[in-house]
Amino acid sequence: MRIVIAGGHGQIALRLERLLAARGYEVAGIIRDPEQCEDLRAAGADPVVLDLETASVEQVTEVLAGADGAVFAAGAGPGSGTERKDTVDRGAAVLFADAAERASVRRYLVVSSMGADPQRQGDEVFDAYLRAKGEADADVRSRAGLDWTILRPGSLTNDAGTGLVHLGASTGRGPVARDDVAAVLAELLETPSTAGLTLELISGSVPVTVAVKDVAGN
Repeated sequence: MRIVIAGGHGQIALRLERLLAARGYEVAGIIRDPEQCEDLRAAGADPVVLDLETASVEQVTEVLAGADGAVFAAGAGPGSGTERKDTVDRGAAVLFADAAERASVRRYLVVSSMGADPQRQGDEVFDAYLRAKGEADADVRSRAGLDWTILRPGSLTNDAGTGLVHLGASTGRGPVARDDVAAVLAELLETPSTAGLTLELISGSVPVTVAVKDVAGN
């Protein structure tokens, strides 16, 4: 099984790469900075240097060719302005989805954000971020060629993961460890019956594997 992760050097992506590599997956991570290649290799992933803000859909399709699943975990990141929220959090997400469809990669996960809303009002950078994420989510949900699952974590922390979460269509706000977000993503990849779901995630009391089976109806 080959999985391609956009935003391969992100904090959640690196954790996910380690988990998938440990499970025997072939993992490729798309990054913009060549200096990050060694970090990906250390996590068990093959680095692919490609800037999703300037890449063509043909270039991204080539990277995705032959993959069994794709994960969009890229983001403009802290300190970026409203323009890059649009070009990365929305534009790169749409590009990656376009390429996944062209490459016939059906299983498609999105790391979104709690509160993502294409109708979000406001002029602050965080408003632009939630608007961009909401627009990207809406675009993915409209695609018949993707078996998509959208994951919207709460406030991210670097605390050690507990493996215990609250996962559902609506959870209310709360924190969640990046370790646990990555663990949920790994389970979602292996649970295709979660396709078509938009899920919120915070820390909770249910083991990750059980939480994913519950939302899948298994």
